[in-house]
Amino acid sequence: MLYVLCAVFALIMLSGVAPSAFSDSYITAIEEKQIKMTIPSGNTLPWASVEGTTQNMVDGNPVIIQIYKDEKPVRFAQVNVNDDGTYQYKFRVRDVTDDKVTNIFEGDYVVKIFKTINLDSNYLNEIMKQKSLGNEDLKTAVMTSAV
Repeated sequence: MLYVLCAVFALIMLSGVAPSAFSDSYITAIEEKQIKMTIPSGNTLPWASVEGTTQNMVDGNPVIIQIYKDEKPVRFAQVNVNDDGTYQYKFRVRDVTDDKVTNIFEGDYVVKIFKTINLDSNYLNEIMKQKSLGNEDLKTAVMTSAV
């Protein structure tokens, strides 16, 4: 099941990486950020949120948010980026119905945030230069496509 979800995610992300007819000086990249989220067992708040800001976002591409517990997928979402570069995903972590309390989220989670951004073409040139110099420790956690 995880392989299917990863394949679907890859197709969705790659479909947004299309060449631009009017620009040849930028690279489109998928930036990944991981953060830790902890929901305590004594939580009384009904909502939690993942929020942030981004720069150089590719117009029309949402921010993808994936939440995992013990490396198993729990929730996936995509949210639009506001004009000021901010985004927010709000979700319920606790439910109270007819005096019955259900903790939907509890414990430690990993949140992965994916953003499709424009990079200056010098970024890719620097990566290629470093790799040609034998820098195998260079971390390139972005998928890139020349535009």
